[in-house]
Amino acid sequence: MQAINMVIGLFGGVGLFLYGMKMMGDGLINASGEKLKKIFDKITSNPIKGVATGAAITAVIQSSSATTVMVVGFVNAGLMDLYQAAAVIMGANVGTTITAQLIAFKLDNIMPVFLGIGSLTILFSKDKKGRETGNIILGFGILFLGMELMKNAMSPLANSPAFATLIMKLEGNTILAILTGVLMTSVLQSSSASTGILVALASTSALPLGVAVPILFGNNIGTCITALLSSIGTSKTAKKAALIHLFFNIFGTLIFIPLINPVIQLVQVITPGGSIGIKRQIANAHTIFNITNTIIMVPFIRYLVLLVNKIIPGEDEVVIMGVKYIDDRLLETPVIAVGQTSQEVVRMANLAKENVQLAMECFTNNNESNIRAVYENEKLINLLEDEITSYLVKLSSTQLSEEQTKIVTSMFNVVNDIERIGDHAENLVDLTSEKIQKNLKFSKEAIEELDGMYKYIVNALEISIESFENNDIMKAESVMAIESRIDSLENELRSSHIRRLNSSGCGATVGTMYLDIISNFERIGDHATNIAEVVINK
Repeated sequence: MQAINMVIGLFGGVGLFLYGMKMMGDGLINASGEKLKKIFDKITSNPIKGVATGAAITAVIQSSSATTVMVVGFVNAGLMDLYQAAAVIMGANVGTTITAQLIAFKLDNIMPVFLGIGSLTILFSKDKKGRETGNIILGFGILFLGMELMKNAMSPLANSPAFATLIMKLEGNTILAILTGVLMTSVLQSSSASTGILVALASTSALPLGVAVPILFGNNIGTCITALLSSIGTSKTAKKAALIHLFFNIFGTLIFIPLINPVIQLVQVITPGGSIGIKRQIANAHTIFNITNTIIMVPFIRYLVLLVNKIIPGEDEVVIMGVKYIDDRLLETPVIAVGQTSQEVVRMANLAKENVQLAMECFTNNNESNIRAVYENEKLINLLEDEITSYLVKLSSTQLSEEQTKIVTSMFNVVNDIERIGDHAENLVDLTSEKIQKNLKFSKEAIEELDGMYKYIVNALEISIESFENNDIMKAESVMAIESRIDSLENELRSSHIRRLNSSGCGATVGTMYLDIISNFERIGDHATNIAEVVINK
């Protein structure tokens, strides 16, 4: 019966610990907002910046596994190369030490204070920032409540002869202890939860430091399972990134196996023992291992890349059709996924604008060579509409802040407007094909009028896309004046067209085509305005 109670208590404690960690991480993510997206935007081939990025992101989202899964997603999307990915992954291992240091604090007595303040802040805050702060505080309290449950559940192990026998088998058997850590984290899918269990066990005096340290090393290897599973079905490069994560932790563990006793002696010097001190000793051992391992391995990134290239030879085939910036793995961190989706929408918008330009160039110069390019682009635009919309539906079901929910909702509308712009560009090229086949001639005056209206259309498109990309309300508002001029031009051009018809300066077929063109132009202007209005109303 005692064993059943212990398992139930441990199960509940781990659940609360993971929930508290996620709640705190989500609160930090939502509080950081745009800053978190900008951190990833600044990644370069400089490994130090990559390590710093990985550490910062993991410190915020409280999960090295989530960071690594994001990296696999970025690599799979072609947004990050293996050198950059390796550096970020190494930084993620440094960032995860923050969690271990947090749970080593003796906060049992004031834990209810965090629970109370966090709950009251969420209940009575009227603004988003206040509620996110409440989530961080409450998550912190729940995390420590889970730790306390784990500690209480496992306290009988301190007097258990069977557990003492198991510890004796692990003590001095480094490889078996490491494998135990690998198994623990593989099952829990969280090295932080595994470390939390170790800290809880150690605080009951049931686990000596000599056994905890090699299990810690195994935890680092076990956390690679998440990234390896995430890489299934991805590109070769993404699989290589997951392998780099695995090899980094394996090589680091191999380096530290002969140094286990010196590490133990060092942390014992830094922190005194006792039931409280051993928690900090485990956290310090975890920090020393990960930071030292990163310092040692950073100069060897290129060799890690060479190794995985040997194991998985060849490069990925270039994928022309489909999304570029979004990946389901990024849904683990919605604020990043929202930013990436926005980039994908901008890419789709620029493709639609390019099609309008190509269509007009074909029409003006009777250029048949670019007609096929317009049709190919339109296929991609339609495909992007389907894939982005599907991704937005998935994104809508994640935990989004109010601001992010508005952005996602607005993107549904923007994607629809962009698709319609692509349709009008296709209409223009259909008219061009008819013009070329029937050898129709437009007067110089008509061509100049169409070109004048076209320039306003392209200007409206460029400004609306820029305003959406940069969330620039002033630019978005300037589109309204351009749209007003486009509407005026449509009326002026229709009057001019009637005048030419009356003077027999224009044939019936050419006249109908002329009206169709300005109608498509006007509709493109409307959709550009719709995009600008989305920015204004965000």
